[in-house]
Amino acid sequence: MNIRKAVIAAAGHGSRMLPATKALPKEMMPVVDKPAIQYIIEELVEAGIQDILIITGRGKRAIEDHFDRSVEIRDALAKRDDRSMLATLERIEQLADIHYLRQRELLGTGHAVLKARRHVGDEPFAVLFGDDLVVSETPCIGQLTDAYSRLGAPILAVKEVPRERVGSYGVVRAESIDGARLVKELVEKPEPSRAPSNLACLGRYIFEPDIFDFLNRIPPADSGEYQLTDAIQLMVQFRPVYACAVEGDWHTVGDLISYLQTTVSFALTHPDIGESFREYLKRTCQALFSGETTSRGG
Repeated sequence: MNIRKAVIAAAGHGSRMLPATKALPKEMMPVVDKPAIQYIIEELVEAGIQDILIITGRGKRAIEDHFDRSVEIRDALAKRDDRSMLATLERIEQLADIHYLRQRELLGTGHAVLKARRHVGDEPFAVLFGDDLVVSETPCIGQLTDAYSRLGAPILAVKEVPRERVGSYGVVRAESIDGARLVKELVEKPEPSRAPSNLACLGRYIFEPDIFDFLNRIPPADSGEYQLTDAIQLMVQFRPVYACAVEGDWHTVGDLISYLQTTVSFALTHPDIGESFREYLKRTCQALFSGETTSRGG
């Protein structure tokens, strides 16, 4: 069965990016000339998924406004005869069939996905997190849908990370069977010395409707939130779940240093400003290192 629907979890506070995210959703933080969430929706559309549900929360109205039609901006651009930007806005407004559902209480990623049950119905669907971006020749979610068509079971996107960084992620222990990675365990933020592997989960999944049953069975974590990883850990005890090592560059925008690194990376490959930005960085780095050398020499 083809994957027709996707759920984007975008209700969190973005507290690691304060004060920038006090009034601006972290998913709307600009990465060069687009908000982060637009890259995610474009990834879905490129993979052939047009029915998208975004789980939002209080203060997330800017997400809806971004993908809505803006008559005032259109009128201003028309007066300036800016046809190129008008075409860009029209493409954004017509990207996909986007729906919104508010998570009134921020009770975790599991609770957010559970709210999508009525919209998803009885078919497999994709889940994406709003602060993970993947740059790849084949859309990341498309790699997962291809894997799902072969395996017919839930798929977790994974990527190798340095062993010293595994404590920041959910890490899978998988067994190789007929060329596929069957997930045996999912460990949340393990100590590096105790991690079962260095395969970290990134924010892309394919689930079948039974994920909702497992979400209904998990208890809240110590924080009071219901975590999606807890439901996955329960699910692997009862049915096959596979890990797909995706190709591409994984970026995150959930904390300040990662956001800055992502922005620089995207700017360097931007078709309009990439070369100019590269030259700027060269000059800046040369001046910086020259200044350091002079200072040390003095």
